[in-house]
Amino acid sequence: MKSSACRIAALLAAVPIGFGSMLAGGQQTETQSSRCASEFIRVSKDRTRFVLSNTQREFRPWGFNYDHDASNRLLEDYWEDEWATVSGDFEEMKALGANTVRVHLQVARFMKSATEPDRGSLAQLGRLLRLAETNELYLDVTGLGCYRRKDTPSWYNDLDEGRRWEVQARFWESVAEVCSASPAVFCYDLMNEPVVSEDKQNRDWTPGEFAGMCFVQRLTLDRAGRSEKQVAKAWVETLVKAIRKKDQGRLITVGAIPWALTFPEAKPLFYSQEVGAGLDFVSLHFYPKRGEVDKALAALAVYDVGKPIVIEEMFPLNCSTTELGAFIEGSRRLAVGWLGFYWGKTIAEYRQSKRDIAASMALDWLEYFAAKTPDILGMSPKVER
Repeated sequence: MKSSACRIAALLAAVPIGFGSMLAGGQQTETQSSRCASEFIRVSKDRTRFVLSNTQREFRPWGFNYDHDASNRLLEDYWEDEWATVSGDFEEMKALGANTVRVHLQVARFMKSATEPDRGSLAQLGRLLRLAETNELYLDVTGLGCYRRKDTPSWYNDLDEGRRWEVQARFWESVAEVCSASPAVFCYDLMNEPVVSEDKQNRDWTPGEFAGMCFVQRLTLDRAGRSEKQVAKAWVETLVKAIRKKDQGRLITVGAIPWALTFPEAKPLFYSQEVGAGLDFVSLHFYPKRGEVDKALAALAVYDVGKPIVIEEMFPLNCSTTELGAFIEGSRRLAVGWLGFYWGKTIAEYRQSKRDIAASMALDWLEYFAAKTPDILGMSPKVER
């Protein structure tokens, strides 16, 4: 364990967070997360929330994207040689009050070729699952990342749509086989921010770049007369089928851009009735702009389609932490889970170091997260009848 994890635990000692007990209405009660990584998660019968499989207690995902470290290294860059760092980070996220961690798996690290999975990476994923179980954390396993252009192999980018989807299906079949026995898996997220825009000329599967990373990915370069919904439906069905070969029970979702925030008339694509039958809940990525919290909440309402909603990404990137907090609070009418970001530095480490604007934002966010945890997880959980 990193010594900073102990410092965080001491820092938060006065705050009733963590596993095992939490104050609710003045009484000591079991937390919603106290049975993390020992029970599977499913959608409630009324399709509005998540419950733990054995106790039927409500589960609210609350945690972090663990996508890279403070040096912008992706998880697979250091999870073999610096396992102690990964282990310490999981302990620190737990100490902050998290019950869910979203990890982002890269195609280049899990597929050696179009037909051969990388057994070493799959074994390391198994190790990560055991770490999550030990720390009583659930994993949102997000796949098919091509976040760095230089790492994505040419053999993959040169494939046509059909063969590319075949590789993606093999990726998910291999990952689901490793994950299927672990109760620490919250869900499979098929891909981070897929889009169905075309690019016949340049053949660029990863449009746009942010901070040196390509987080958006095309499903096709040529729709060939098909509608966006037809393409999206075929892709979702292909990957859901691959996962279900190995894992029948875990939840499946897609981390979507809420286009209604940019285009007020936009309607859900992946969560439309035509496309989303195989998806168990809605995952959305929100970065509200300063002074536009109400606009973000109005966009969120567009995705109220009769399934649980998780804000799978959020951060005070374009607004203050106070405004992000107002968005979280306002979203509680519809959303049942929220994931921010953790980049391997604790509150104590940020406070003790010289801070630039980015570090100050990260510190504000972590302090808010720790303080908000009792409110999100501390209420007496409902029991499904």
